[in-house]
Amino acid sequence: MESDASTRLERILGVPLAEDVVRQWPQSGELIRGRARIAEVESHFVGLRLAVGRRHACRNMLVVEWSNDYGDGRVYRNVSIAELRDGEAVRVTDYWGEPFTPPEWRQALGEQLEMPAGGVWPTSDALTVY
Repeated sequence: MESDASTRLERILGVPLAEDVVRQWPQSGELIRGRARIAEVESHFVGLRLAVGRRHACRNMLVVEWSNDYGDGRVYRNVSIAELRDGEAVRVTDYWGEPFTPPEWRQALGEQLEMPAGGVWPTSDALTVY
């Protein structure tokens, strides 16, 4: 994979994205479908600085710890989990910070991510004290 032809996500993961990859953002309730749309979304983050910490691979799963700064001096600690098929990422879920409302410009690029109360990302009323 050539670095100037790769997406930022491919550089973070260290593997290519499948053309039909799905990227999930539970914090904003978004799902971005396809490598081209992921690249389009990434193009809006001008000046984003990042560093990859560690990559953990286990069979067809890859977990990457990374940090970034959007240019405001605040460092976000992130985790991306990728499901792999034939060496390419086919589904990636990114986790970082607190929930937020996605910006209006992204509405045409993404769709609503289904998050049922009993699913992978439970609603606040499903949380319990430990």
